Amino acid sequence: MSNKNFKRYTITSALPYANGPLHIGHLAGCYVPADIYVRYLRSQGRDVAFICGSDEHGVAITIKAGKEGKTPQQVVDHYHAMMKESFREFGISFDHYSRTSAKIHHETAQGFFTDLYKKGEFLEQTTEQYFDEEAGQFLADRYIEGTCPKCGNEHAYGDQCEKCGTSLSPTDLINPKSKLSGRTPVLKETKHWFLDLARYQNFLKKWILEDHAEDWKNNVLGQCRSWLEAGDGLQARSMTRDLDWGIPVPLNDAQGKVLYVWFDAPIGYISSSKEWAAEKGIDWQPYWKDQDTKLVHFIGKDNIVFHCIIFPSILKTHGGYVLPENVPANEFLNLEGDKISTSRNWAVWLHEYLQEFPGKQDVLRYVLTANAPETKDNDFTWKDFQGRNNSELVAIYGNFVNRAVVLTQKFFNGIVPERGELRGIDQEVLKELEAFPAKIEASIERYRFREALSIVMDLARMGNKYLADTEPWKEIKTDEPRTKTILNIALNIAANLAIVSEPFLPHTAQKLFDLFGMEGGTWAEAGNAELIRSSRSLGQMGLLFEKIEDETVEKQVQKLLDAKKMNEAANAPVTPMKELITYDDFAKLDMRVVTVLEAERMPKSKKLLKLKVDIGLGHRTVLSGVAEHFEPEFLIGKQVTMLINLAPRKMMGIDSEGMILMAEDKDGKLKLLLPHEGTASGSTIS
Repeated sequence: MSNKNFKRYTITSALPYANGPLHIGHLAGCYVPADIYVRYLRSQGRDVAFICGSDEHGVAITIKAGKEGKTPQQVVDHYHAMMKESFREFGISFDHYSRTSAKIHHETAQGFFTDLYKKGEFLEQTTEQYFDEEAGQFLADRYIEGTCPKCGNEHAYGDQCEKCGTSLSPTDLINPKSKLSGRTPVLKETKHWFLDLARYQNFLKKWILEDHAEDWKNNVLGQCRSWLEAGDGLQARSMTRDLDWGIPVPLNDAQGKVLYVWFDAPIGYISSSKEWAAEKGIDWQPYWKDQDTKLVHFIGKDNIVFHCIIFPSILKTHGGYVLPENVPANEFLNLEGDKISTSRNWAVWLHEYLQEFPGKQDVLRYVLTANAPETKDNDFTWKDFQGRNNSELVAIYGNFVNRAVVLTQKFFNGIVPERGELRGIDQEVLKELEAFPAKIEASIERYRFREALSIVMDLARMGNKYLADTEPWKEIKTDEPRTKTILNIALNIAANLAIVSEPFLPHTAQKLFDLFGMEGGTWAEAGNAELIRSSRSLGQMGLLFEKIEDETVEKQVQKLLDAKKMNEAANAPVTPMKELITYDDFAKLDMRVVTVLEAERMPKSKKLLKLKVDIGLGHRTVLSGVAEHFEPEFLIGKQVTMLINLAPRKMMGIDSEGMILMAEDKDGKLKLLLPHEGTASGSTIS
C-alpha cells in the first residue's frame, strides 16, 4: 500500500463492448464510480487523464453483425456513436474516448505482441479446437453453445455459463453446438500463441496479496487469491484466436489469426492515451511510465482476472510501465430481483431512459451510487428509484436549497443578505460545515462512494435542520437582522453543497453554481462559510428535482414484464411434430374456406362462441372455443378455415357441426387462418 503523493493520475474505465447499447449495470459498475473519483481529483487541482474507448473486436461483434445482416464495422460504428452520446448525456467526463478499431490501437497492440514474442514470452502450441465443418471455420468460445456441466443450463457459452457464472472451456460443454450452423462441431488441430502465466505467479502473489493486502477491496483480493492459490496454479492462456475480425497477429505464420480480445482491449487504454496526448500536444509517456503516476482501473467483477492478472503480467514483462495502484472493481447490479440480461432485454437502457426521463440524469446517477454494488451484488428496483428521488433528492436536498433561496427572494428580493452577529447555533453549524469536506474526501479516497454520497446528503440534512431550528419565516416578523444572518448561512451551506456534490450530481451542481453566480468551486474552497458574499443577486431558481409518481414507475415495471413475456414466448419450445400419416389419411380431411355470418357468446360459458357459417353447401352451426381471444362482432364477415367433415358433437345442448381451425402462438394467443384475399365460401383447401 502506498501513501505517496502522486504527481498525476491515469484513470481508466473498462472499454464497453460495441455490440449493443449501454444499460444501468454499465453505469453502476464502473463509469459513474470512475467519474465521481475523477471529478473529485480535478476539484483538488490534480493532473488527471480519464481514459476510455469502445472495445470493437471479438466474436460477439461478428455474431451481432451476422444477425443484423451488417458488416462488423457497421455494427461498431453504430454502437460507438450511441455509447459516446449516452456517456456525454450522463456527464461521464472522459478526457478521451477512443476505439480499438483505430489505426493507432492496432499498431500499439501489435507492438506489445511483437515485444513479448521477441523476448520468448509466448508458448507456441498446437491444440485441438472446435471446428464447424459446414461453416468451414474454427469456432471461438462464444460461437459454441451447450449444456453447463455445473448447473445444467442448456445455453452456456464456450467460455462461461451466464446462469451460474462458472468459467468454462469449450470442451467442458455437454452436447456442444455451433452457433453458426447449429451442428455438432468436430475437434481439429490449430496453432496458437500462449502467454505462460505461471511465470508471473510469484510476482503476482507478492504484488497483489502482500503489497496491496490492505488497500484493495476484499472482493478483488478474493477473486485474485482464487486464481493465484488454486491447486494447479496459473495456466498458460492463448493470446490469439482463429477469427477474421480483429487485430491481425503480426507473424508470418499466423495467417487468419487475430489477437485475443483480452490481450488487445486493455492496451486500448494506452493507445487512447496516445491519441489524447497528441491532440493536446503533450507527452503521453509520463501518464504510463512515470513512477509518480497513479494508475487506477475501474471495472466490473467479471473483468478482475484480465486487469489484475493478465494485463499487469503483460506490462511487467514489457517493462517500463507503471502497474495499477488500485482496481476498485464493483460487483453486479441486478434488476427487479433478476440478473440484467441484454439477450433477454431485461435491462434499463440508457438511451431509452434519456427519452423517458428527460433532465433526470442526476437522479439515476444518485440512485446508482446510493445503491452501488461496491462489495456485493445489489438490486435496482423502480420503487427504490422513486423512493430515493422523492424522499431524498426532493424532500432533503431540493427542499433545503429551495427554502433557502425562496425565502431570500421573498424577504430580500433575491439579494444575499449580510451576516450579522453569530449565535451559538450558528457557530455550531459553521463548525460542522467546515468538517464535511474532509469526511467526504476520506471516503472517496478509499473508493467508498456510497458512503461519501451519504455524507453529502447529511450536509443537506444539516441545512434543513438549521432552517427548521432557526425558523427565519418567524424571525422576519420581529428581527430582520437575525433573519439576514440565518439566510446568509443557509445560502453558504447550499453553495458548499454544490461543490461537494459536483462529483456525484454534476448537472445539479452546475445549476447551483449558476444560481449563486459561482464559476464552479474547488475542493479547497469547500467548508468555507463565505463562498457567497452579501449583496450578490441570486439567479433564477427552478425545481432541482421533481416528484416521480406511482404511474411513472409502474409503467417502467410493466415494460420489463412485457419484455420478459415476449422473451419467454420467443424461447418457448415449438410443439413437436405428431406421428407421420399417409396421404390417404390427409385426403380424408375436408377443409374449406367459410364465411362467418353470425357470432354470439354462449350463455354460461367463458370460452365458447356460437357461430353461423356459410360453407358453400349451406349454413352450419359451430361452437368454437375462441371467446377469450375474439369479440363476436370482430368475427362477423370474416373468412376463416374450417374442417367441415368432422362428425357433429353436442356441447351445451347444441350440435357443433365442424371445427374452425386456428394457429396458436408461443404465448398461447390464437390467430385466424385467413385467405390472403377474398374467395368463394366453400373453397377447398388442399
